[in-house]
Amino acid sequence: MQRGYFITGTDTDVGKTWATIALMQYFKHQGKSVVGMKPVAAGCFKHNGSFCNDDALLIQAHSSIPIEYALINPYAYEAPVSPHIAGGNNPVNLDTVLACFNQLKEQVEIVLVEGAGGWYSPINMQQDNADLAKALDLPVILVVAIRLGCINHAKLSYQAILHSGARCAGWIAVCNYPGMLQPEENISTIKKGLNAPLLGVLPYCAAEDFDALAEAIAVD
Repeated sequence: MQRGYFITGTDTDVGKTWATIALMQYFKHQGKSVVGMKPVAAGCFKHNGSFCNDDALLIQAHSSIPIEYALINPYAYEAPVSPHIAGGNNPVNLDTVLACFNQLKEQVEIVLVEGAGGWYSPINMQQDNADLAKALDLPVILVVAIRLGCINHAKLSYQAILHSGARCAGWIAVCNYPGMLQPEENISTIKKGLNAPLLGVLPYCAAEDFDALAEAIAVD
């Protein structure tokens, strides 16, 4: 049976892309074929006449099979601002994203879809990441950056996911702040506060090592 997950975060810049690629590597190590998708990205650069996003390119590079960039990132905006502002005359259309997702899921066993920002971050003037996840009908994995405020952010995001009618398949702790005091205690507190499994604790990495990060993940 084909599966997939929607990857959201407690905020922007919490480590969603690294967590997504670590999950991709984890599933590949399990013998599964997997691709990643970052449907909406802002802060892009022009390459060969089209806008591209560094995170989406990284996801493309770690997919099990060669995938056309436009399927991975159908909405690439130049301005590094919220997509509902950056979209201008080309707003995100969920039907377009769903069509790309459906093409991808026909080619592999697992599709991982990284959202843009947090759960309620807008993707156009009317819809947000919650609407995107519901349209794709995927269980959600919450990425939590272990930093000051993470307990509150994790609980609020988890409750928002449930309130939206989505299923939280679990959460991943990302230790991307090496100066954080007592990270284990914070993770333990979040673990007690969420009725969802902790799928992994990604250690701080100064450089990309997604195979090593994948070893910290366990998805039932």
